[in-house]
Amino acid sequence: MQSRPAHSWRWLLANFLRREITSRYAGAAGGLAWALVHPLAQLAIFAAVFGFILRVPESALGGLRFAGFLAIALWPWFMFAEGLQRAVASIPGNASLIRKVAFPHELLILASVGASFAVHATGWVAVLVALALWGEPIRWTGLVLALPLLAAQFAFTVGIGAFLAAIHVVLRDVEQALGLVLMAIFYATPIVYPIGMVPEPYRGWLAMNPLAYVVARYRDVFVGGGWQAADLAVLAASLVVLVAGLWVFRRLSPYFEDLL
Repeated sequence: MQSRPAHSWRWLLANFLRREITSRYAGAAGGLAWALVHPLAQLAIFAAVFGFILRVPESALGGLRFAGFLAIALWPWFMFAEGLQRAVASIPGNASLIRKVAFPHELLILASVGASFAVHATGWVAVLVALALWGEPIRWTGLVLALPLLAAQFAFTVGIGAFLAAIHVVLRDVEQALGLVLMAIFYATPIVYPIGMVPEPYRGWLAMNPLAYVVARYRDVFVGGGWQAADLAVLAASLVVLVAGLWVFRRLSPYFEDLL
């Protein structure tokens, strides 16, 4: 059964996606509303700390107020970080299913990352609409221009998530270390600060972080920029990461039943 092409399992992927979205808030009185409350709380905290206490200069925000500057990049970060964390936990979390049923295990990775992107992308659009109504210079066409970047980010997240999930089955320290690594990546990405505040000698190091480019481009397309040829290069590189991550995952997948 596992040798069948993945597209023949679309019904199962849809079921996994629905379960991922509904189960994470099952039993909570607020339900799916918590998917927006948590990010909004973090937005408020970061806006208070970096917008009022540490005072990021308004001249470095590209015409945005700090809340808008932060929100454009913060929700894509939630998609990436939560997608990775849930992807890594998805294989041990479905150990009983993997032992009993033969199916492409990468469907669990796709469902974990896909659910995170779907939930936070919905919240992202809602927040951007609210900010635009509040007076932020956010263009509606940015939602279309951001799609190639979002596709690249999704492919990159699935590829890295598949690789880490496979390694996690063998080495259970991956999930513990991931939180620390994500915290370091968060502050190494210009999400809560503009790249112009980074000393010139260190900007080259930040440029090696693929998320730094994507974050800058999200802000660009929402305030007036257009597509760039480099966006296609980033999409192509993300597809390479996706193929490589899934290759490693599929090589280790036959051994999951024995290792779980």
